[in-house]
Amino acid sequence: MKKKYDKIGELYRLRAFPKTSYGGNKAGVFINGYDLTETDMQTIAKRVNYSETAFVLKSDLADFKVRFFTPNSEVDLCGHATIATFNLLRDLKIISPGIYTQETKAGILKLDVRNDFVFMEQPAPKFYDFVDKNLIRKCFKKIDFDERFEPQIVSTGIKEIFIAVKSVEELNALAPDFGAISTLARTYSAIGIHAFSLGEDADAYGRNFAPVVGIDEESATGTSNGALACYLYEYWQKKNNYVLRQGYSMNQPSEIIVNLETENETVVKVHVGGSAIIINQ
Repeated sequence: MKKKYDKIGELYRLRAFPKTSYGGNKAGVFINGYDLTETDMQTIAKRVNYSETAFVLKSDLADFKVRFFTPNSEVDLCGHATIATFNLLRDLKIISPGIYTQETKAGILKLDVRNDFVFMEQPAPKFYDFVDKNLIRKCFKKIDFDERFEPQIVSTGIKEIFIAVKSVEELNALAPDFGAISTLARTYSAIGIHAFSLGEDADAYGRNFAPVVGIDEESATGTSNGALACYLYEYWQKKNNYVLRQGYSMNQPSEIIVNLETENETVVKVHVGGSAIIINQ
């Protein structure tokens, strides 16, 4: 790994939230791309072809401005790419451990950068419509719901449809219909579906499907798991710390830590944390 960053406009590839050396979710991070146009960013993201690529820019409102692009569109916020970005900035000695802010299209959010871990702040949760299970059934070849939960749209920056599956085995066996998922997501102005099942050695295991933005399935999603922790707080166990796992069905084990700040049993702040490793240096 380079000891000192001395280039303008350099692309790095990382794995965010890795549970193992081959786990996590890949993200591109482009540093110092101040002269890039929006078209340039979209072209680079398409070439990188990861679920998201982050572009670190100057900000008049925060320490950094970060924009996030999938291979085919810009999104307001990306959790795993944020975790990758600030772990990278620390490892390159551009920043030291401490508290920072990033300007995003989802607002100005805080980052707690630690020695080998980063926690990102997400907006307080917003709970939207419940979704008819019959509509969910059209999105999968077969699905057995955990009847303790109702499908609902929740957001801590990005709207997603959360559905509970009866067991981890059933979760891993889901066969998604990506066309149907895209149709349903567009109907509710959501990015996709986050399916989960309660676990024994973690609070929950999840799978994330967002074909509407070109991501059939993703192995670790920070924004989704922040919202999932809020959903679990609301409907399952009211606690402040959650361990959530994802990517096991893709052989890319990932682990996301979510800490919730609450007042009067209402979530007021969401902090999603994880590590990241460089894979192209």
